[in-house]
Amino acid sequence: MTALDDLLKKNQAWADGIKKEDPDFFHRLSNQQAPEYLWIGCADSRVPANQIVDLMPGELFVHRNVANVVVHTDFNCLSVLQFAIEVLKVKHILVVGHYNCGGVRAALLDQGFGLLSNWLRHVQDVRDKHQHVLDQLPSEQDRVDRLCELNVVEQVGHVCQNSIVQEAWKREQRLTVHGFIYDVADGLLRDLGLHISSDAEREAIKEQSVEELVIRPVRSGRHAGQ
Repeated sequence: MTALDDLLKKNQAWADGIKKEDPDFFHRLSNQQAPEYLWIGCADSRVPANQIVDLMPGELFVHRNVANVVVHTDFNCLSVLQFAIEVLKVKHILVVGHYNCGGVRAALLDQGFGLLSNWLRHVQDVRDKHQHVLDQLPSEQDRVDRLCELNVVEQVGHVCQNSIVQEAWKREQRLTVHGFIYDVADGLLRDLGLHISSDAEREAIKEQSVEELVIRPVRSGRHAGQ
């Protein structure tokens, strides 16, 4: 009897349930994966990508890290992007942040430690760029959640600037980069108005999204874990 027997039992029950509904499901899944979507999201345990959008295994390619950051020197993320675009031929890249993100809060308040501080420097760059927007907000929670939104905007921009995405657009591969934010308190994704299908659209759509965020009320006071 091990400490993880409960997980193994849950796995067995899950697999049995899937096979009961669709006896050939795992056979088909083992032969290929053909997702249309790449999800780039936060590693937060409350934000399970497949469950949020109700997709089965094989329908969503996923990359997650602290605060859903896309860095041009992160070979892990770049490898996922390249495989998703050039091998899987995904049509949509979804950059998904979430409200009340612990990583974003730590970046805002300079509360990182160790290696995490270096990683969160990327979010602090977003904070510093939009400090004038954050300073207008009345509460810390409002600033955290606004920074969560602004971080999605900037990470969408980083995806679009990446050479892998740029090359895909040059060869006229069908590919759109989107920005969404998830609310743990109600389980809903919210569209941040970022849907970019070419380099020519990138800056105008980013600027419009930021302008709309500035005038939109922040969703504070309704978040899980406060």
